[in-house]
Amino acid sequence: MKVHLILGILLLIHSTIFGQDLEKHAWKNRVLLIFSKEENAEVLKKQLKILEKDKKGLCERKLEIYRFTPKSFSQNFDEVWSVSTYLFDRYGDTANEYQVILIGLDGGVKMKQAVVLDLEKLFAIIDGMPMRRVEVNTKN
Repeated sequence: MKVHLILGILLLIHSTIFGQDLEKHAWKNRVLLIFSKEENAEVLKKQLKILEKDKKGLCERKLEIYRFTPKSFSQNFDEVWSVSTYLFDRYGDTANEYQVILIGLDGGVKMKQAVVLDLEKLFAIIDGMPMRRVEVNTKN
């Protein structure tokens, strides 16, 4: 199943329907995909508030954020939403009101959950990744 998800995400890269090209993030950025039923959902607002607490930490970990609803998407903390249904239709969990997926530099799914993600857990997952450890070691 993990392989199918990764292949599916890679296929999405070439989709003009999506409006954003995820391929530009391969081997450069980690990506956090956040799926919500509505742009103004309380759970989404709560998640963004948590993430906004440490934008420097997100940047240090090379994390790009994409938010999706059934009809639109937005990147990072931008308030502008673009029309697109493709990724939500393909990967949004219709059984859940909310879902978060962390994609590593290699394009692999590193974490998936249906509740708000706290910074400590997010950073612990990323900081435990081999490529992140190399980044930290070469920085010091």
